[in-house]
Amino acid sequence: MSDVREIPAEATHLAAAAMLALRPRWSDRDALVEVIDTQLRPSGYRLIGVFPDSADGSGESGGESGGESAGSGEAVAVAGFREVHALAWGHYLYVDDVSTLPQARGNGYADQLLTWLEAEARRLGCEGLHLDSGVTADRAPAHRLYMRHKLRISAHHFEKNL
Repeated sequence: MSDVREIPAEATHLAAAAMLALRPRWSDRDALVEVIDTQLRPSGYRLIGVFPDSADGSGESGGESGGESAGSGEAVAVAGFREVHALAWGHYLYVDDVSTLPQARGNGYADQLLTWLEAEARRLGCEGLHLDSGVTADRAPAHRLYMRHKLRISAHHFEKNL
């Protein structure tokens, strides 16, 4: 079994490897941590991670996690999210990021993250759980995950690069 827990600002680096698997544009760990801690967290962004059981049961010991983590005590899967109030959808939990290290995929870690996120949304009194996902062919496993958790496609997302 593994432990899902919130990752505080002083430990953002523990999420970096798993987050970079989804967000490679931030090729530098330090830059990713900087953006999360100085730009996203002040706006309400939060992080959770999955930490496989360690020898001491805390999930934080020195890398004895079956070789699945990126380094000592790092998360093998992470999710970034925020609580939102909007006219369109009311009070909801918005999931910005869900990512698992490639070598740790297929172990149910993303399922654990989505289960935790739904429980947190309920705890906060949210009316819903929302996320956007790309539509390229490589996103099909993520879409199956979201549908397994009873998320439905409810809108089109439009964008224009500037």
